[in-house]
Amino acid sequence: MALHPYFILLLLVQIPSLQFSSATEFVFNRFNSTDLLFFGNATLSSNILSLTAESSFSIGRVLYPTKIHTRSPNSTNLLPFSTSFIFSIARIKNTLPGHGLVFVFTPHTGIQGTSSAQHLGLFNWTNNGDHNNHVFGIEFDVFKNQEFNDINENHVGVDVNSLTSLAAEPAGYWSDKKEGSFEDLVLNNGVNYQVWIDYLNFQLSVTMAPAGKKKPRKALLNVSIDLSEVFLDEMYVGFGAATGRLVESHRILGWSFSNSNVYVGELLKTSNLPLFVPRGKFVFGSSGFIAGIVGGIVFVLVFIVCISLFLVKKKRRQKRLREDMEEWELEYWPHRIDYQDINVATKRFSEENVIGFGGNGKVYKGVVGGAEVAVKQFAHESEEGVREFLAEVSSLGRLKHRNLVGLRGWCKREKGNLILVYDYMENGSLDKKVFECEESFILNWEDRLRVLKDVAAGILYLHEGWEARVLHRDIKASNVLLDKDMNGRLGDFGLARMHGHGEMASTTRVIGTVGYMAPEIVRNGRASAQTDVFGFGVLVLEVVCGRRPIEDGMPHLVDWVWGLMEQGKLGDALDKRLKTKGGCDGEEVERVLHLGLLCAYPEPNSRPTIRQVVKLLEGNSDTVESESDSMEAYMLDKAKTTAMWYKYRRSFHHKKHPTLDEIRSSLSSSMSLPWSDIMVEGR
Repeated sequence: MALHPYFILLLLVQIPSLQFSSATEFVFNRFNSTDLLFFGNATLSSNILSLTAESSFSIGRVLYPTKIHTRSPNSTNLLPFSTSFIFSIARIKNTLPGHGLVFVFTPHTGIQGTSSAQHLGLFNWTNNGDHNNHVFGIEFDVFKNQEFNDINENHVGVDVNSLTSLAAEPAGYWSDKKEGSFEDLVLNNGVNYQVWIDYLNFQLSVTMAPAGKKKPRKALLNVSIDLSEVFLDEMYVGFGAATGRLVESHRILGWSFSNSNVYVGELLKTSNLPLFVPRGKFVFGSSGFIAGIVGGIVFVLVFIVCISLFLVKKKRRQKRLREDMEEWELEYWPHRIDYQDINVATKRFSEENVIGFGGNGKVYKGVVGGAEVAVKQFAHESEEGVREFLAEVSSLGRLKHRNLVGLRGWCKREKGNLILVYDYMENGSLDKKVFECEESFILNWEDRLRVLKDVAAGILYLHEGWEARVLHRDIKASNVLLDKDMNGRLGDFGLARMHGHGEMASTTRVIGTVGYMAPEIVRNGRASAQTDVFGFGVLVLEVVCGRRPIEDGMPHLVDWVWGLMEQGKLGDALDKRLKTKGGCDGEEVERVLHLGLLCAYPEPNSRPTIRQVVKLLEGNSDTVESESDSMEAYMLDKAKTTAMWYKYRRSFHHKKHPTLDEIRSSLSSSMSLPWSDIMVEGR
């Protein structure tokens, strides 16, 4: 009696591979270690493939042990293929998802040259997108990566030599029962899913459904694609997966493949498969479901009561704050922000939210009132810490200018740190973009010049644009912040002091950062508008030269630039990285360097005012009205600048700026002030 053809087909289930001519066919309902090649963290347990370890940054790959032919004998025509497999992706310990698995054709074994996390153990940052990869894959991705233009965090995509998919769709299937109805599937919920992939006559179809369901008639993905330039004559086929900082499991429970049989997927067993759904999922039919519903209702009621109590306490706390405010607090905007709001905004001042370190404490990123903010803590072990905190509140809190960092609010805790809340500056501090970034990300000449103009405009507002004169006293690159449009804003007013126009600053304490302090600060501790101009001059030189004021084994920046000018090589001071980029006007660079030297001139009365500096930077020197200290004295030509510096050298023989130790020694012998009253920040 002849056997039914389908019965004969079922007899092939136990045959691991079937090869004839150039075709390949195999069915694995149970895996053995001898059936496949294992790489990275891929393992075999209970006849099931685990592609990754349950740990961070894990990579695993499993391949069929021999290459398969992709073309017919003596022909360039591609062979069709059909494959089906059952997979399960499950979260570990309720963590966030990351990152997924991929079915892959590859010309090579091993995982060399691949990366974990978003690269899925398939490519890395350097070879992603390289047409020489000859890699084809179907990804099951559970993380939305902006760099690959992922459509969402739960999708199926077609990858050719790149993780930027040629086509992608949200995971799911088209129901045969409800015509036109799409059923969403969650890839990483631990459920077993079966996938069918077919390629014939340059048409690729990808279909998926929960394991045990019949293959849907309508595919999830239908893509016209010519793989003749991607496939070599022989390719390995298999699976890869990766985790990142987030962890999940990736398992393959069955796999079939054929170059000739489109029904090979029907040979996979889909019943009595192990389940990997995390405990607590799909419990609607369990005896504890009703108890869970009741518990949930009780929880909601308790939650509502707690929220009500919290709001009542918050109102009482705000009332106490208003009652406890001192007179000076009511005078200044902005007012206090509740500490609990700041605590929530910074995730309890989590280390992962730290974005910088100020002179008095850490700076955190947070969200207050829907806006991103920077939260700065002030240590207050001493009375000086409190004094600086109040100085910043009382000065910056009332200053409003587009080139100053805006202060949104503040908080003074009874037993804790003093806190200021600023506008968040997306691009960080200026020194990061000049000294501490890759060459491809450094500021170009136009951006640097624009930032210097912004800072000068901010200083002009401090000196002349408000009801009182504000001396910043700590102008340097790390205190200049860049907003989302790369505009410069002057910040960190912890050392700022105010005095009336026409009056002299009352302070005689030495305050500032070594390398930026004017010589008269070291001599008598007295700050003035011209000491801010000196600091701006040093800022100009470091931004143009790409060099910090004080570096080991090098003369002070001002002396170094002066030395180059003496030799007629002032152009050599320009940041070498800018020279390679081009786009710098030599005359303009020298004019700006001359301006920096004029501002950093040792004698304060010979420095230009900040208003003159702004006009020079804007190129409006010819419009300045004639005054006793007119712009003619500060023309930015080489002869004038050189003559001033020669005169100073002959008169004072000043060869270098003092170090921090020299400042201390000089002060101890020339000032009748205890060292505790002298604050100098060393960098």
